[in-house]
Order: sequence, then structure tokens, then C-alpha cells
Amino acid sequence: MELSDPVTPQASPSPNDATSRRKSGRVKQKPVLLQTEPYASNLPNGSGKRKRTPNIEENDLDDIESEESDPDENDEDPDEEELKDRRRKSRSKNTSAKPAAKKAKITAPKTTSLPVRSAVNGVKEPWKSRRPRTVPNPVADDDGTGLFSEIFSQGHTVVAVASEWITRYDQHNANAMTEVVNFVLKCTGCDSQVDVHDIEDPDNAASKLEDLQEEYQSMGITDHPLVSRAKGHVSFRATMTGFFTSLIQAAHAAGLLYSDLALVENIEVWVTSMSSSSIRPFRHTATVISLAIQSALCSVYSDLADSTANTLRQKEGEQKKKNVNKQRVAALQTKVTEGERKTGLVDTMLENIFNAVYVHRYRDVDPKIRVDCVTALGDWISTAPDKFFASQYLRYLGWVLSDTSAPTRTEVVKQLSKLYKRNEDIGRLHGFTERFRPRFVEMAMRDAEPGIRAAAVGMLDLVRETGLLEPDDIDNIGRLIFDSEPRVRKAVATFFAKNINDLFDSVVEELGGEEGMAEAVGEDDPDDPDVPRRSWLRFKCLAEVLQIYSSGDEEVAERDIQRASFVAGGPEMNSRFALAAQAVYHGLPDIRDWESLAGYLLYDNSAVAVNGQASKTPEHLFRERCQLDEVELTLLLEVLNESVKQRLLEATQSETDKKGKKGKVRVEEAREVQENTALRLAEVIPRLLRKFGANPTTAVAVLRLEHVLNLEIFEELRQGPTMYASLLDDINKQFLTHVDQGVLAEASSAILHARRFDDLQEVTDSKLQELWSDTINSLRTLAAAKESDEEFDPTSLCNTVTRIANLASVADCVNVFESEARSKPRNAVEAMTASPAHLLTGLISSDPVESDGEQSEERGQLTIDGIKALLFYNMWLVHSLQSSLTSNIPTPSHLPDITPFASALLTVMKTRSGLDPVRLAAASACLDLYTLYASFRNLGPKPSSSKNHPSITANNPTTPPNKGKADVRRAPNLDSLVQAIPSDCQTCILAIFAAVERHHARLSHRGSGLEPAPDDAVDDAPEDPESDAEDQDDDDTTGERAQTRKLLAEKQLCELAGKMVLAAVGRVFRPGAEGEAKVRARLRRNEKRLGPNFREVVAFLEEKRQGKAKAKEKAKATVAAGRSKLKDGGVKKGGKGVMKSREMVVDGGSDESNDEHGLGEEQEEEEEEEGGAELADDRIEDFEPDDDPRRVQQQEEVEDEIMGD
Repeated sequence: MELSDPVTPQASPSPNDATSRRKSGRVKQKPVLLQTEPYASNLPNGSGKRKRTPNIEENDLDDIESEESDPDENDEDPDEEELKDRRRKSRSKNTSAKPAAKKAKITAPKTTSLPVRSAVNGVKEPWKSRRPRTVPNPVADDDGTGLFSEIFSQGHTVVAVASEWITRYDQHNANAMTEVVNFVLKCTGCDSQVDVHDIEDPDNAASKLEDLQEEYQSMGITDHPLVSRAKGHVSFRATMTGFFTSLIQAAHAAGLLYSDLALVENIEVWVTSMSSSSIRPFRHTATVISLAIQSALCSVYSDLADSTANTLRQKEGEQKKKNVNKQRVAALQTKVTEGERKTGLVDTMLENIFNAVYVHRYRDVDPKIRVDCVTALGDWISTAPDKFFASQYLRYLGWVLSDTSAPTRTEVVKQLSKLYKRNEDIGRLHGFTERFRPRFVEMAMRDAEPGIRAAAVGMLDLVRETGLLEPDDIDNIGRLIFDSEPRVRKAVATFFAKNINDLFDSVVEELGGEEGMAEAVGEDDPDDPDVPRRSWLRFKCLAEVLQIYSSGDEEVAERDIQRASFVAGGPEMNSRFALAAQAVYHGLPDIRDWESLAGYLLYDNSAVAVNGQASKTPEHLFRERCQLDEVELTLLLEVLNESVKQRLLEATQSETDKKGKKGKVRVEEAREVQENTALRLAEVIPRLLRKFGANPTTAVAVLRLEHVLNLEIFEELRQGPTMYASLLDDINKQFLTHVDQGVLAEASSAILHARRFDDLQEVTDSKLQELWSDTINSLRTLAAAKESDEEFDPTSLCNTVTRIANLASVADCVNVFESEARSKPRNAVEAMTASPAHLLTGLISSDPVESDGEQSEERGQLTIDGIKALLFYNMWLVHSLQSSLTSNIPTPSHLPDITPFASALLTVMKTRSGLDPVRLAAASACLDLYTLYASFRNLGPKPSSSKNHPSITANNPTTPPNKGKADVRRAPNLDSLVQAIPSDCQTCILAIFAAVERHHARLSHRGSGLEPAPDDAVDDAPEDPESDAEDQDDDDTTGERAQTRKLLAEKQLCELAGKMVLAAVGRVFRPGAEGEAKVRARLRRNEKRLGPNFREVVAFLEEKRQGKAKAKEKAKATVAAGRSKLKDGGVKKGGKGVMKSREMVVDGGSDESNDEHGLGEEQEEEEEEEGGAELADDRIEDFEPDDDPRRVQQQEEVEDEIMGD
């Protein structure tokens, strides 16, 4: 296109031309145009790069329309090409621009002044394009030349730049190829360039690239644009690959791709050489460009193949006509031949690039390059299946399934999932699937990444739809419904549901198909869930599949039990069957109908068992097929529990919409669902307990249903308390008749759940009192039988103590444990009237030691439960005393005595040996007991308080309440409750700690790193031989069971160490080198050798000491400020200036002089909050002797601050 002559000021229209004047009389002058064409084809520098002219960007559509509609202007008519250009730009602006905001109309005042242009040099202000422009790249050329600058800096589209480059290639191919190679180098972050001579000598490309690599390495660049996270590089990859895609498409449209084969060959020479570079930016960028060119060629190949196939069909159709048009047939044949020729050329290009780049880079050391290769191959197979959907290319995806990089494995699973969704090409995947199916299953079951496992399960679900998955593989994948990873369970839910549906369909065929089912159950009645229905058969299939998949997993079940013990005391853990039901809840619609499942469980099939073979009607066959065994009942009860939970959870979530807003209708509907569920459960749970309550396993599952009840419903209903009282009766019955710890724990949790609601508290307390009466009477009877040497059942005594421990954990047991029998029968032993606390203490103290040193498991459990019960009793007692102190309630006249319980614990620690669980429980309870009562150190009255309030005596322990604080001075002296751990007890605790430490060190293979401890207390009793044998087994085992035992041993060590740390911080151990200092040193001895968890536990000692040091420094600073005020002559108090002298401070011997020292009430309160004890100590350290008893007391109060309620 030729450039038009620019319009100059001298070329302005003649003033004699009437058409060149405006109505105002002013001569109109056209603006100066620097260039009329948007792109120049011939520039002085010979680069042939087109530039956008200012007038095209600056003259908007409104100016063009105004000039065309101005009747006074008579400019030259634009030529046809210019009109086309205007229309094209008008369409592009209208389609890409966003609706402009309406501008406020401003009424200009009438004036005689002429309008003035707002632009400079006669050029109007540039129109701001409404199309979002590409953010200028920070690495663009400074001189604004080259393809890189055109694409990334000047905002040109890649399609326009590629088309212009094709034009320049026609004019001078060497220069154009130079631009492409320099563009590739610039994309790698390299500023070096090649010249035309390098392009004309392709054989020297490798040596030139070596020189460029040396220059690049000398620059020390660590990042390149392709992987940079800079803001300007967000769209770098898409723009770079888009240019080469557009270039191939433009070459294809212009025919240059087939007429000049050197075009792709020259690009391939340079890019292929760079893809094998040892420098990662060169290699990565060249690989991405090669893959982009290959993808573009795949699109061209697909278009050519489709076009050739269509032409061939047209030719065949023309030949079948009665009157054949030979000329048309010949023309079509020529077109087919030409299409086949072009397809062959593109096929050769594809093969060359694949062999030169992909074959080497799919296993590159950089995982990002491998991911790019996998993604590209998947796109090639989808775009050109005739070429790449073959085993010789699919095998590369199969090999990458074993890649060490997780993102690469994730990407290959993603690409294979896309291929398995192509139903029309499934036949091409048979050989590939047979070869790599074991790897598919292995990835789903044992991959290290849960996300990859979930994706592999989804892919296997697609493989199953094609019929290419073996039955054994289906069962192996179905067993993942018990997997520990939630993502895997969620992914396998659909797969597992299909297994259930397949089994259901086969059973229906056995029962006579749909006709037999219709005759057996008829239509389902939604109002009566207790009658047989089709869903019962699906529930039976679910139970059978769960039982089959769980069979042979005894190790898994044992691991679940160990895991539950590992997190004992934490949140409630669901069984693996409950987790499986939770995962498959949305996959099987029948599970959502929990009432139908409850009706199925409550249905009586005894009549079917009695009839036997007497009847073979469809109804009889259906009921016989639906019979459940004991294991299946347990499984379905777990499913029922989860179904109810999920139904209530859905109702709660439905109250809010997607925006988190609650609607009145939604809340009412959710409330209705909760009410119906609660009322229905209140009817179903007693029936289930009557049917399944005898078996502990099923009883536990039924009792869990009470936890999901919304008891607020019963508070609002009239018959609610009565209905719930009946339910509590059934729960109490389970509590009294079972000895299984699971049943007792679930029943206790149900009682605790009921006590949270005030309106039901009266009903719950009455039922709880009945439980206390029964258990305490049973304890007295059994203890009396033991004391009178009568025959008694030790198992019953153990079970009774276990029930007492569970009740004590959920309800206040102080009054129950301290009460004695009201009436003493004639000739009754002491046990019949003694308090439960006294009886339990006696049972713990009489813990027998067999001659062979082995303790029966039953007797050990009795001792452990007795320790738990008494420890809970002391916790409730401390809680009661603290509540009375802070609530101004009179405290009891007598204080508890912990000596009997502590002596019993010491006896157990001495009589038991090694790592006996009873011995560990006694040591932990002993530490808890002394630490618990150490909290009274801060709640009792100060010894010096009686000097301030002379009215305090032993008979009158009350004092005036503190201003603005709870009254804690109404109690008697609580110092007797704060006791230090005796020396012999401390010795036993250190011996037990050493044994636990050695046990953990052996299991964790850290025994060689332990520091020898010659000062440890010697444990005369040997360690448990069974424990030693297990430790020896674990030394030779690296499996999951050994790992579980290591974690349990570490948990034991950290628990015991944590209790010792807390006792040391609370100053429970005796002061001195043989007391607290020894314990602290023993804890720190192997602090850095027993793992990070133990190190963090022991580090708590230093954290508290540092915190006290900081508080003391702050207190000293405050005292120094107060002393400076004293030197200045005193401070104001109550608005009055009171002058106090230094001599008055010396003479003041009591705390009463604190106010007279010039420290006001506000200052005193601040001292109490920030360490008032340290302040008092520092204030008198220069004036009081070192042996002042107040100083000792105040120093003790400093450390008491860490002990709370």
C-alpha cells in the first residue's frame, strides 16, 4: 500500500473556495497528518515494521461522524479503501468498548468568542480506548523495535503482528526470520541477538547458541519471564504461544506453509537446538514454543483432514449420480490430491518436532517442562486423534504415570480422564488400558498425594464405564470407602454407590425382576416406613458390601482402636463405617430416608425364619433375602446414625442462602424438619434399645442417636419432659446392665447432653440421683462382702467402680462421696456405713501384689477406675470451694484432707513395677492432685492481712470485701491445702519418668543418644517383660503398627512430662536442690534428644521463668519511678498533696504504710496486676532485713500468679 503525501500547512485550501469557509467566516484548515496509513510497509530502516499513526488513535468515531454529517464542509470524497478502513475501525470500537458513562450536559453561556481546540499543535486529544490494553512488559525493548516490543509494549494483537510478519517474510525472509529468532531469545530473558548472517548459515546455529549461552550465564540471571511471578508477566505465556499459533495459522492461510518449507524448518532448527540447552530458561522457553507450534500444526492437520474427507465424499457422491459431471469429478479429485499433499507435509512437520523435542523433553529434569509436555500431548490427541490417538503416542502418558513429581502425575491423570470421556474413541484405548491398568489402581490406592488418589479414582470410574476394569480392581477401589483421607472417600463415593446398585440389580433379577418385586412389596407407602419396601433390599446390599469389604481388615480395626486410645479425651471419633456412610450419603438416595432404614431395622423377621421352606412366594423370598445377621445390624445402625446427622445438618444449612442470609421461610422449614426428627427419634430410640440393647456393640450405636437430639424441642412441648424422662429411663437401664466401657461412656455422654438444658435439668437430676443410689448401694454391699471374707464377685465390684468413675465425670459427686449411710444394720461391718470416698481409697490402698509379680487385668482396671473416681471427686471439691470463695458463699467449716488418697497413690506406685498402666495412672493422678490444690495459694488470705484488719481471728475468718473485686477473704486459712509432694513420692515419679523415657527412646531409636543419668532413682522392680518383648518386635518392624506404638509411647512421655512441668511451675515439688531443682534438671537432661513434641513441653519451664523476669523488671521500673516522686516530696492522694519523709518509710513495718509511702490506690492496683509481690519486695529491700518473713511470703506469691482457678 502506498503512502499518501502528508498534508502540510502550505497545502491548505484556497481562501477563494467558498466551501472551505465556515458560516462564521473563519477559514477552515485541515489538521496536519503525519501518516495516513496505520502500518507502513516500507520504512527507511528496512525493517518493514508497521506503526500505529497518531491520527488513527486520536480521531475517535464521533469526530468522523461529525465531519461526515457537517453540511458546510466540502472536503474531498474519501476513496473506497479509506471508507472500508473507517467502517472496520468503527465496528471494532463498538464491539470492544464498554458503554461509556453518561456525561452531564453543561449549558455553555452565549458568547461571541470562537471555539478553541483543546489539543496541542492542532491535534485533538487522543481518544481513550475502552478496550483493556495489555500491561506493558517491564523487560520490553528500550528502543521500541522488534517483535517483542510490538507484541508486549505497543499493544498490537498477535494476529495483526503475525500477518504483518508474513508480509515482511515475503519481502525478505532472512530479515523476518532474524526477528523471530531474536524474539525467542528475548522471551528467554536474553538481550543478545543474532543477525542475518547467522540465519543464513543454519549449520552454525549450534555454535552460535553456545556463544549466546555463555553471554547469558555471564549476566547472572536467575529468573526468566516464563516462570516469573511479576505483575507484567501474568499473560506472558499466553501471548508468546498465541503469536506462534497465529503465525502458523497465517502461514497456512497464505499457503506459505506448503510453498516454502524452509519457514518451519528454519524455526525448527533454532528452537530445537535451544530446547536441548543446558540452561533452563533457554530449554524451557524453546520447549514451550515448540509445543505451541506443534499444537497449531495439529489444528491445521485436523482442518486439512476434515476438508479432504468432505471433498472425497463429494467426489464419491458425484460419481454415483446418473449423469456424472466429469469436469467436476476431476476438479474434486485435484482438490483431494492437493489436500492429501498438504496433509502429508504437515504430518512430516509434526513427526519431526515430536521426535526432535517431545521425545527428549517429556522426561526433562525440570518438572515444569514435563507438565507442559503432558498437557501438550493431551491437547494433540484431542485435536488430531487420527494422528496422535495411537498406542505409540499414548504410551508416553502411561510412562509419566510413574513420575516422581506430584504435579506431573496430577496432569497426566487429568489428560487421561479427558480421553476416557471420548466415547467415540474408546476402542483405541483397549491396549493402553490393559497395559497400564495396574498402575491406575496402584495410584488410587497407594499414591503419596491424596489429591492424586482422588483424581485416579475418578479416572477409574470412567474406565469402569467403558467396561475395561476387572472385577478384582472394582472391589479394591470400592474398599477405599474406608480410607482415612476424606478427599479419597468423597471421590470413591460414586464408585462405591455403583457397586451397590450393581448388586441390587442382580438381586432383583434373582427375585424375578421388576414383576417379582412389585408382587413382593407393591408400592411404597411414604406414611408407613415400617412396612417392607424396595429400599430395604438396597440397605441389605449395602450391609453385605460393607461387610465383605471390611472382612480381613482386623489390623485396620485394631489400628482404629489404637487411634481412638491415642486421642482419648479429645473430640468424639467416628468409626470407619460411619465415615463410609457419611461419604456415600449423597451417592445413595435411599440412605437419606433414615425413617425407612429405622423401620427396616425394627422389622421382625422371626416369622420368616420359622416358616423356613414352607412358602416360596415372592413376598417370602423378599423377606428371607432381607434378613440381617449381627454384623450387618451393627453396620446399618452406624449408617442410621450418620443418616440422621446428615439430615439435621442439611436442615441447619438450609436456613441460609448462598449469600449467608437467613430467610423466614427457610428457618421455619428447617425448624419443622428438626422437630419432626426429634419427635420421631424419641419414639424410635427406646424401640431400638429394647431390640438391640442386650448387645454392647449395637447398644453403643443406638445410644449415639441421643447425641443428635435437639432437646430444645422437648422444652417447648407440653409432653416433652415426660417423653424425655421415659427415654432417660431406658438410658439408665443400659448404664446399670452393661459393663462395656463403650456403653457406659455413651450413656454418660447422653446424661451430660441432657444436663445442658435448664428446663430438663430437674428431670435429668432425678434420674441421675437414682443412678447414684443404685451404684453406691452396690459398692457398699460388695465392699462389705469383701471385708467380711464372704464370697463376693470381684467382677461386679470392678464394674460398679467403673460406673462410679463414669458418673463422677459428668456430675458433681461431692455430696455423694462424702455421705455416709443413714442407718446401720445390726451386725453390719464398717463398709456398710462408710462414705464412698473412704471405700474407694481403701480399695486403692489394698491393691494386691501377687507372688509372681503379675497383676490380674481385672484388679488393675478396678484400681485405675478407683483413681479416676477419686480424682474427679477432688476436682469437683476444688471447683465447689473456689465457687464459694468468689461468690461470697459461706465455705464449709472443715477442709478436705488429701493425705489418705495421696498415701494410696504412693502405695500403688511402690507395689507396681515397670510401665504398668496402673502405676502410670497413679503417678499422673498424684501430680494432678497436688497441682490441683496448689491453686488455693492465691485464693487464701495474706498472712499479714490480720494486721490491717485486727478483727480477723480463727473464730471470725471474715474480712471486709475488696473494693471492686470478688471477696476471697471469707474462707479460713487455706494454706493447709497447699502441700508439697513428699520426697519418697517424688522419687517414685522420677523413676517412672525414667522408665517411660527409656521406653520411648527404644521405640523411636533414640536410645543411643540419651545422656546417662547416674542420679536417677533406681527402680528396684524390673520393667514389664511383655513390654520388652514388644519393644524388641518393634525394633525389627517398620510398618504402621510400629509407628502407632511409637506415637503412643511419645504420648505417654509428653503427658507425664507435661504434668511434671505444671507441678514444677506451680511449686508443688519441695524447694531446694533435691526437690524442684532436681526435677527441672531431670526434665531438661534429654530435652533435645527425644523429639520436638517433648522439647516443646519442657520449654514451657523457660517460658514461664522469662515471663516472670519481665514482670519483675517492669515492677522495678515502676518502683524506681515511685521513689523519685518520694524524693521530690511526695505525691497527691485523693486530690490532696501529702508530704512524706524517708524516715517514715523506715519506721513503717506493716503493709498498712503502703498508702503513706505516697503510693495511691490506683498505683497499688496496678502493682497487683503487674506483679504486686515483686513491688512490695523491691520497696523494702533497702530498709528491711533479709530474713523478714514477709519477704519470703511475697517471693512465693510471685510464682503463684501462674496458678489459676
